[in-house]
Amino acid sequence: MEKTTNKQQVVYGLRPVIEAIGSDQTVERVLLQNGLNSSLLNELRTKMKEHDIPFQYVPVEKLNKMTTGNHQGVVAVIAAVPYRDMVEILEQTDEVSPLIVLLDHITDVRNMGAIARTAECTGVTALVVPDRGSAALNGDAMKTSSGALLRLPVCREQNLKTTVNMARQYGYQVVAATEKGAVDYREVDFSIPTLLILGNEETGISPELLKMSDVRAKLPIVGEVASLNVSVAAGVFMYKALEQRDK
Repeated sequence: MEKTTNKQQVVYGLRPVIEAIGSDQTVERVLLQNGLNSSLLNELRTKMKEHDIPFQYVPVEKLNKMTTGNHQGVVAVIAAVPYRDMVEILEQTDEVSPLIVLLDHITDVRNMGAIARTAECTGVTALVVPDRGSAALNGDAMKTSSGALLRLPVCREQNLKTTVNMARQYGYQVVAATEKGAVDYREVDFSIPTLLILGNEETGISPELLKMSDVRAKLPIVGEVASLNVSVAAGVFMYKALEQRDK
């Protein structure tokens, strides 16, 4: 069975969830009731493994809040965004200077929506998000983005290191937006294919992705606050890139 709320769409019940996985719907994650025991559980686990669907065990009270229907201990959250394939984006773009923005575990849904909105306004080629540990692209994100998430290609990737290496193989430079950078953002050459990485609100870009970057670029800070909100920083970088790409 399916249910739509103002925040998210869910599918509940063992058989409906099994059927939803691998269908034309994109399953964001699956929530399983603690201690669940069913003859269909092994089939569900196999399906989740085949399609790399993240899952977690939760108290039954959480599932009851998500739906009043007979969920049988299983609720799947359906993605509000139709995800695109990263290889398809890399191979099919005909832009002279494409810009792909990778969001390294951005957790605030408002930041996610605001970044998507600016990305769409500035002609960003695509957004990349990890499949786990990131803000859900749900109704709240959609609202904050003013619908940009439906007009902007979004890729959900299991391994961000693999994604960075893949972009490099297609000739992209990797630019990390970080206050630890040595290069002023105004000196970055965005006229060539670029993968721009923006980091988590608290910890920034993960060390392994920082090591993989070709350029570490920073925004000048003349006040006493050490850093900018990630969505504001993203806007500065994306509009600088637009300025150069337009030329």
